[in-house]
Amino acid sequence: MRWSSVPGSACRAWRAARQAVRSRGGVLPVARAAMAVIRRQGPGGLRSLLARAANTDDYGAWIARFDTIDDASRALLREKVARLAARPRISIVVPVFNPQAAHLREMLDSVLAQIYPDWELCLCDDASTEPHVAQILAQYAAADPRIKTVRRARNGHICEASNDALALATGAFVALLDHDDRLAEHALYMVAQYLQLHPDAKLLYSDEDKLTPGGERIEPYFKPDWDPVLMLGQNMFSHLGVFDTALVREVGGFRAGFEGSQDLDLVLRCAEKVPESAIVHIPHVLYHWRISEQSTAREVAAKPYVREAAKRAVSEHLQRTGRVVDVDWLRTSSSMLRVIFSVPEPEPLVSIIIPTRDKPELVAQCVEGLMQRTRYANVEILLVDNGSTDARALALLTRYAAMENCRVIRDDSPFNYSALNNKAAALARGSMLCLLNNDIDARDPEWLSILCGYALQPGVGAVGAALWYPNERLQHGGVVLAGDAIAGHLHHMLGRDEAGYFGRALLAHRVAAVTGACLVVRKALFEQVGGLDAANLGVAYNDVDFCLKLNVEGYRNVYVPYAGLYHHESASRGTDQTGERAARLNREAWWMRQRWGRDLVCDPTYNPNLEIDGGRFFRLSQSPRIGQFD
Repeated sequence: MRWSSVPGSACRAWRAARQAVRSRGGVLPVARAAMAVIRRQGPGGLRSLLARAANTDDYGAWIARFDTIDDASRALLREKVARLAARPRISIVVPVFNPQAAHLREMLDSVLAQIYPDWELCLCDDASTEPHVAQILAQYAAADPRIKTVRRARNGHICEASNDALALATGAFVALLDHDDRLAEHALYMVAQYLQLHPDAKLLYSDEDKLTPGGERIEPYFKPDWDPVLMLGQNMFSHLGVFDTALVREVGGFRAGFEGSQDLDLVLRCAEKVPESAIVHIPHVLYHWRISEQSTAREVAAKPYVREAAKRAVSEHLQRTGRVVDVDWLRTSSSMLRVIFSVPEPEPLVSIIIPTRDKPELVAQCVEGLMQRTRYANVEILLVDNGSTDARALALLTRYAAMENCRVIRDDSPFNYSALNNKAAALARGSMLCLLNNDIDARDPEWLSILCGYALQPGVGAVGAALWYPNERLQHGGVVLAGDAIAGHLHHMLGRDEAGYFGRALLAHRVAAVTGACLVVRKALFEQVGGLDAANLGVAYNDVDFCLKLNVEGYRNVYVPYAGLYHHESASRGTDQTGERAARLNREAWWMRQRWGRDLVCDPTYNPNLEIDGGRFFRLSQSPRIGQFD
């Protein structure tokens, strides 16, 4: 049977199973891993794992098209190296302890194969007990003077060994490499090129993938540009990580006691010393991370101390930067972290703006969720009634208007979502605004506290929550820019217990925009950018446009999945698929294209190697928005 004739779901399941067998080294390891995932996360966790495997099953073909270096491109890269205005020496720091001989040789050969020649390899043998280690290191050091080695008299673990390797470094920059991983042959050239493009760069990092036991490349992680919010939840910096050598020495190098998360701790301490513009993402797969039985590339449970070290690194970073937070593990099986910022006392007043028309059952559900099920107390509710005629709705609004913390604003003009919110914002007494649809159902008591905690952080613009359909599928997981389609929702229709793309459905992180169905922002910022565009975007895209205006002013928008609400999407207004509504939607889309142009295909929170067409977000793009060596 040809698999092209098999129904799509069955074909994807087969590809996922085949991928899992290749990456785990056989059927039995796959079965053990599957049972472990089900025990920890339930069936949804296994579905998420299989979905990710299926989505990356075409990675081999993608590599062949977009990430393969032949003799002609190799010669071209050497010409480009010769034309570089500056060629800084890059010191590759490698702690070594008992790697397999074949893996150690592969790592060393990947460095020797670098097209960029201005490197030195600084290796510290951490008192390896396997005799082949010293033999191989001596052989390679004798063959190339750029290779330096030192051996510790006793085992000091990865932080001490890394510091000893770092002591050998004479380069302006330090790159970190594990003893059994591999660099792409153009890795250091791309680093040098990006240093030329960004002469003030102090920290650089690349995309990465994994190596199966058989040496096949799988599971590429195409990362966003620097995201200090995501960094609190996961180490999105490593690998390949490159550091200004003087900066690393300034912060004291690696700290003993953070073994397993020593890179995370180092990055956070370095990032505290430099502006965000000095942290540069290289959107190319330059690092191949080997999967082994004891590797955190396979299972963080293989090294449980990694979790403890990650939590300490993030907690201490937040303490050093003066932020009051609650830090906890996202799941017992993962080193990913959930960070919740405390709201200062006294709580700032939040003005919750709810445009509405008729639909009393929705309005009642929304307001009761705010009054009865939301713990944040210092709120005022502004119900903007846009022409209700339903007698029950009018009676309900009259009742709410009599309450101390609720006001009803009557506006019978033609529906204009932007104008309704702007009018209420001008009347709002709170220093914080929460734009909220009347079809939102708040059941999590902490949702508003969590969103306000993030919205009050320096440099943060609009903040949005996870919005769930009543069937427990995700409606809004943050907004990504999508070219001609303008924008789309990330992880749309994902299940409650599914992690999404490398955990991003579960982790707070920067996004291009968040939906106006639930958006928290400081009132001063709302006014600074002129609120929503009532003249050109009365109904659609006004939230995306608003968030992009915040970006222009230097603020970054954040999706926070730890705050979750239910959304009966467009239940009160219907859809915009036919007639005049569809025509208006097209006009507003045209305006967005004219206003934002190329920005719509250059979303820094989303990798240019990932798809934006057709809502196929987090799939490999067959038309990457960056050249092979750009």
